[in-house]
Amino acid sequence: MAPPRVIALNRRAHFEYSLDEHMEAGLVLSGTEVKSLRAGRANIEDAYGTHMNGEIWLINCFIAEYAQGNRQNHEPKRPRKLLLNAKQVKKLIGLLKVRGTTLIPLKLYFSGSGYAKIEIAVARGKKQYEKRETIKAREWKRDQARLLKK
Repeated sequence: MAPPRVIALNRRAHFEYSLDEHMEAGLVLSGTEVKSLRAGRANIEDAYGTHMNGEIWLINCFIAEYAQGNRQNHEPKRPRKLLLNAKQVKKLIGLLKVRGTTLIPLKLYFSGSGYAKIEIAVARGKKQYEKRETIKAREWKRDQARLLKK
């Protein structure tokens, strides 16, 4: 099996949120969406997950229209169902009912077997002072590396 091929990353997620529970989920996609993903045309920066009718859905995930698609091309920001086990769905719904938590995508990729997967996490938003502490810790690590290099 080939290593996973990353299509889109949510780089700000680790800075904006404190991440708790990580999971891998499949996506229900149409044919033109898969072709567009293979071309690397996706953005998950503004996306989030929610629960509707006992299912987990990915909202606001942008997958560009396929250039060679015809009139049956997909809608770029349509809600997409996430494929999870029933036990995982129940666990996520329970965690999302807690005030202040949200479900955010971290990474969209093709698995080694060729399936489109998304890594999601239950997250809690950071306060401004927590973000400043993160910046201080990152700068201190950078300074330490510089000092040790000399």
